[in-house]
Amino acid sequence: MLIVVVILVLFILSLFLLLRSRAENKQVAREREKYGIPEGRITYADLNKPAKPLFSANLGLVGKPDYIVERNGKYIPVEVKSGKARSPYRNHILQLATYCLLMEEIYNQTVPFGVLTYSDGQQFKIPFGIELREEITKTLKEMRMQLASKSVLRNHNIPARYKFCSLRKFCNQRIA
Repeated sequence: MLIVVVILVLFILSLFLLLRSRAENKQVAREREKYGIPEGRITYADLNKPAKPLFSANLGLVGKPDYIVERNGKYIPVEVKSGKARSPYRNHILQLATYCLLMEEIYNQTVPFGVLTYSDGQQFKIPFGIELREEITKTLKEMRMQLASKSVLRNHNIPARYKFCSLRKFCNQRIA
């Protein structure tokens, strides 16, 4: 009788795990479709639940891409943006490039490209080549020089951008 109970419990547990696995697979499929996540194994997700930041002391960088997908032994960052875009915004490309640098340091391998996906369904595959690598390296250097200086000047005249700036309350160059 004990053996029958044990077999029944194992059967019920197996059925529960199978149903839970199917539900998780459906959830992943919905997320892939909604956010334009490329095929491959999702190894990191920060969009729906907080994940541990990626950190490189060597580069002096910390970041949290929305997803990291492993495909054919390569890691691909995916960044989901809430706005719409006909073409990717430069600041979004540089953010993605920063994640590529971080991931190369952490995984000790080249990152071939990253993916930007916007709320209107537009998706952009951004190659992480020599030009983008040089641009992000130059931009990071400029940012560090600005941070080390006593005075940082606003780099735009866009009132809407200023209105939503997280540093607005500290700014002495008000435009809105």
